[in-house]
Amino acid sequence: MEDTKYYAHSIEGKSKSDWHLLKKHLEDTAKLAAEFASSFGMKKLGSVAGLLHDIGKYSHEFQRRLEGEKSKVDHSTAGALEVIEHYGVLGKILAYGIAGHHCGLPDWGSYVDESSLEGRLNKKDLPDYSAYKKEIELPKPEEISFQMKLAPVGQGFSVQFLIRFLYSALVDADFLDTEQALNNEKSSLRENKVSLEDMISTLDTFLKKKCANVPDTRINRTRAEILATCREKAVLNPGFFTLTVPTGGGKTLSSMAFALKHAVTHGMKRIIYVIPYTSIIEQNAAIFREIFGEEKVLEHHSNFTYSSKESMEDETEYDFRLAEKMRLAAENWDMPIVVTTNVQFFESLFAAKSSRCRKLHNIANSVVIIDEAQMIPTGFLYPCIYALVELVTNYNTSVVLCTATQPAINKLLPPEIKPLEIMDKPEELYKAFKRVQVKDIGEITDDELARELLRHEQVLCIVNSKKHARILYEKISGNWAYHLSTRMCPAHRSKILKTIKERLRSGEICRVVSTQLIEAGVDVDFPVVYRSYTGIDSIAQSAGRCNREGLLSEGKVFVFKPEKHGLPAGWLSRTASIGESILRRNEDPLDLKSVSDYFAILYDIEGEKLDKEKIMAEIKEQERMLNFSFRRIAEKFNLIDENTVGIIIPWDDECKKIIEKARWSRLSGKYFRQLQKYTVDVYQSELEEMQRLGLIENVGGMLFILREEVCETSYSMETGLLPCTESMFTRDIFII
Repeated sequence: MEDTKYYAHSIEGKSKSDWHLLKKHLEDTAKLAAEFASSFGMKKLGSVAGLLHDIGKYSHEFQRRLEGEKSKVDHSTAGALEVIEHYGVLGKILAYGIAGHHCGLPDWGSYVDESSLEGRLNKKDLPDYSAYKKEIELPKPEEISFQMKLAPVGQGFSVQFLIRFLYSALVDADFLDTEQALNNEKSSLRENKVSLEDMISTLDTFLKKKCANVPDTRINRTRAEILATCREKAVLNPGFFTLTVPTGGGKTLSSMAFALKHAVTHGMKRIIYVIPYTSIIEQNAAIFREIFGEEKVLEHHSNFTYSSKESMEDETEYDFRLAEKMRLAAENWDMPIVVTTNVQFFESLFAAKSSRCRKLHNIANSVVIIDEAQMIPTGFLYPCIYALVELVTNYNTSVVLCTATQPAINKLLPPEIKPLEIMDKPEELYKAFKRVQVKDIGEITDDELARELLRHEQVLCIVNSKKHARILYEKISGNWAYHLSTRMCPAHRSKILKTIKERLRSGEICRVVSTQLIEAGVDVDFPVVYRSYTGIDSIAQSAGRCNREGLLSEGKVFVFKPEKHGLPAGWLSRTASIGESILRRNEDPLDLKSVSDYFAILYDIEGEKLDKEKIMAEIKEQERMLNFSFRRIAEKFNLIDENTVGIIIPWDDECKKIIEKARWSRLSGKYFRQLQKYTVDVYQSELEEMQRLGLIENVGGMLFILREEVCETSYSMETGLLPCTESMFTRDIFII
């Protein structure tokens, strides 16, 4: 048996002599995992994980499986057993990732549960894999000892975070080495030789050209000062930063200028731009692609998919290679600029599946910008903030909380973590950008409000529910009025927004009723804005749509309490109540002190609800024995309570042509990306009710299309998808 060769993978169509040798796979994976883990100082641990992850393949049972025998063989548990036997407690840290390198990080669980780590470590029927000792030499325990730098949130939190990042390094290394051996052409698409220094030069050229074409106004001079300060402060040591810039201050490009120079100065690898809304992501990603080029910017969120070759029948080879390159980069975020959502970013940090965790090691040694930082979901604020603290403390990462309404998180942070404000005098910046007066006009009926809106030729009214927006719009329709909500597909909204912007620019009559979606980075400029009672941060966002360019001496923002459209009990109602109290006791409810007071009161009232799933308590409870529940935590950590599904609206001829192609294609799902701009998201229960009522056509099991024959009664050309099920009528009162 001395000449027995052991293989990691068979290769279809090739003789056994060309198969992927197991020894080579383990050693090459170890090198890659060590390289990835070195970005957070754990090179040796990464190497050990790589060496041991597949030693179960040294069994004859697994080798016969590669030769075609139909049998299941557990090859992952062996490495977990060996790593604990060799390295004790340190081995337990590695065992989670080794055992779960295919099926996901396990819970510690119990010995009677074979899906748990403890259960797997107690398995008695593993095949003999001892042949690994003839080919693999493991480092001695004293050679891989380590000590955490700091554990500001607690040892348990830091260790479970380390387990996740080592798991990421192992999983990505395993995937990449296997891919290179089995599909070298695909592997070559991952080559990413990008110079961040060159990207700084590209951005500087773009900004110089952009600034040369703007009028010399006070606002534009202040924007230039903000950009200059961001460049100047970029040389500061890595850490936790805040960037407090008023709405309209150019924070998107200024924060990117800071991030790029900061990354180059400190040898960091990438910039990760985290945004709460997909609408802003699409807008910002398009700006970054315009500046840096398609091949340097990864857009990664649930509403964006990169096309496969099958869906690009009429495209060039370059288009296909670019799409495939981006699709591969979405797996592990190996791209100089990543633009993603709060949901994708934070849920990945608390995930258990290998597909979600694979990217984590590439967050280390990066600059992470949290745009609109006040939108970090309050119910998960503690675990989210503590994750950012851990990234800064132990993973060579700089974090920038970027917003006009900075959340008051200092009291939530460990005492040794003190965020540094990038702007020298944010209070003076606020005064420089102060373009509106806010007035609380108290309770008002819909009829009174409609009359108020009709008094103004250009006015925006933002309300808290789809139902209220529709009712109010109907009261002023026919008077150059427009409606916006997420019940309208993006193509519909884009058309309406284009009309609104054109009418505003030409000074024509334009009255708009919208839900809060218009607050999310939509660049419109009204002289007068009305806003239904809400949190101070949302009022500030609304005010950012008023006198945006400072062309008037003062814009007017009127905040009101609707007579019949109160918010449902819960978080939204509490934020509106606190906002009302700040409005009534502050001369300027939007200045930095008022904003800070608002968040301080909100966080004080929320208390334990800042970690509503008690994730921190669960980690703390098991920290002494390192018995973590990775899968249970991942199930709890859902920033969105209920999943939504996109309903395709046959909006125009282009959409109808794509739908027709999908009907006759055996790969109908490949058209999803082309149809995204025609979708309206509905909750799963709403979809099921619409299907029962016969309103939906299902194509290929993947595309849900509103039937053309019901469009006239179910989709309004003015207000979008109409409530047509019991669930829709119930949710119609919710903010969206």
